[in-house]
Amino acid sequence: MEPLRGDGTTVGETTVVARGCRLDDAPVRAVLETDARPRFFWAAGTESIAARGSAATVTADGQSRFDDVRTALEALFDDCSVPDSLPSIARPRAFGGFAFHNGTHEGEDSPWDGFPSAAFFLPEIQVTRRDDDAWLTAIATGPEAATEAETLLGEWRDRLATDTEREPGTPPGISHRKRTPTQDGWREQVSAAIASVDCGDLQKVVLAQSLRVALETDLSVPDVMARLSRTYPDCYRFMLSPEAGGTFFGATPERLVSVRGRTVRTEALAGSTGRGDTPAEDEWLAAELLDSEKDRHEQKLVADAIRDQLEPFASTVRIGDRTVRRLATVQHLRTSITAELDDDEHVLSLVEALHPTPAVGGLPPDAALRTIRETEAFDRGWYAAPIGWVDAAGNGTFAVGIRSAVATEQKTTLFAGAGIVADSDPDREWDEVQLKYRPILDELE
Repeated sequence: MEPLRGDGTTVGETTVVARGCRLDDAPVRAVLETDARPRFFWAAGTESIAARGSAATVTADGQSRFDDVRTALEALFDDCSVPDSLPSIARPRAFGGFAFHNGTHEGEDSPWDGFPSAAFFLPEIQVTRRDDDAWLTAIATGPEAATEAETLLGEWRDRLATDTEREPGTPPGISHRKRTPTQDGWREQVSAAIASVDCGDLQKVVLAQSLRVALETDLSVPDVMARLSRTYPDCYRFMLSPEAGGTFFGATPERLVSVRGRTVRTEALAGSTGRGDTPAEDEWLAAELLDSEKDRHEQKLVADAIRDQLEPFASTVRIGDRTVRRLATVQHLRTSITAELDDDEHVLSLVEALHPTPAVGGLPPDAALRTIRETEAFDRGWYAAPIGWVDAAGNGTFAVGIRSAVATEQKTTLFAGAGIVADSDPDREWDEVQLKYRPILDELE
């Protein structure tokens, strides 16, 4: 099967056939620990998905990359034959995401080789678990697609029946670290951003750091995902290995958008503090966060901007109460946001409208993005960008790719950022970023 181009046109035969069967168990490692690429893992709530191999691929670049991907995926799913007996949990989905900026910074030292501005794939093998229900789906393309899908289904059904999940190994250990920027450089960057806020050019900008670590032994990302799933069960855990290059993975607390029918769910997540050593200290830190004028202001900017971005699509937008979201190493202010759409909308239309939220970009958006490009001395790549899945109905869920890293066998680059507003303190923001490294760093050390 030749890949689909991002402009929505098709190269070669595109007949797509899916076949599926129920499984007694869903050992995802058997799907992820193969040489076939691309590979994808997703876990959220009671659902987990592992996918590998490409029946069809969509890539795009340029200002119209969201539209181009949506058009190509709609054409692909329109040509997909799926048995009526296959339930929604087992129906084919396309997995992928986008770079934070349109285009990436080229360079020999970039960890993002192999990651286009936008890339999605329809897998050959998809294993999905929801609650106690597990399904295997096989997908093939071309004139012999029905026969090939049945053959794949049989081979993988037999393979998974004899495979069991194993305990993850020990972390690889870290032999060297390199931070970009240094703490002195960070103070200069934050001070310059505060000056832009003070003079009215910005309301908020999110500045990020990178931490490149050399590992003592080879990294098993499936092992990392297994450990992250135990420590951060309430986060979106994701892993993507494209056709070539490294692997992007993380455990993000932030959903960008979920679309099911005409119901949209998202959230405003901003403002941070650490966790306490005792329950009493934990409660004190949470109360301090809720009372913090700086953090409440930062979080309100995010919530108001998301509401404004959704209103052109929605008949109603409902903003919930501000609460504290507790994770293993950090606490955030969180506000749930729900909207009902005026008309049917593809999830990628909402992804385009919402990315980047002020929680990872800033306000006004154009000025914040310009500041990020001019300030940060590294390529964000897919960090803080949309990653997730979409189905034939245009439903889907995308998370914001934070608390994340991109890895090769013995080198991993972590990313984390902090929102800068008028009364930000550079040293406090530095400490906040170090907390945000912990979810990934703890699994490497």
